[in-house]
Amino acid sequence: MTLHSGSCRCGLISAEASAEPFWRSYCHCRDCRKQTGAPVMAFVGFRDGDLTWHGEPKTWRAGGVERRFCDHCGSQIGYRDDKLPGETYLSLGFMDEPERYAPTMHAFEKRRLPFLHIADDLPRFEGFSIER
Repeated sequence: MTLHSGSCRCGLISAEASAEPFWRSYCHCRDCRKQTGAPVMAFVGFRDGDLTWHGEPKTWRAGGVERRFCDHCGSQIGYRDDKLPGETYLSLGFMDEPERYAPTMHAFEKRRLPFLHIADDLPRFEGFSIER
C-alpha cells in the first residue's frame, strides 16, 4: 500500500513510500542552499526499505553525502548521508503533496540567512537536527 509518493518535474523519476516518514525538517546549511538554489531546504526522511523507486536518479557525491537529481529535468530529488545508513531524505518539492509534510524543526539555525524569517515555534538546532 502506497502512503506517500513523489516525482520529479518531468515524471521520469518517482518514488513511493509504504510507511510514514520518520523525519521532517528545514535545513539552513550552505550545502543545501547550494544544492537547491533556495534560501532554505525542507526535506522528508524515509527508511530505504520503505521506498520503491521508478526510474534511476543520477547522483553526485561529496563529503560523505550523495545528492540525487533527475538528469532530464534537473529536479532535486534528495540525498543520502553515509553517516545515516538506510535512510533517504527527499526534498519537499519532490513530494506530490508537499503540504502533508510540514517540517517539525530547523537544522543549522545559526547559518540561516538573516533576511529569512519563518515565524514558527519549532525547535531550532545550531547544527544537525538528527544525530550522526
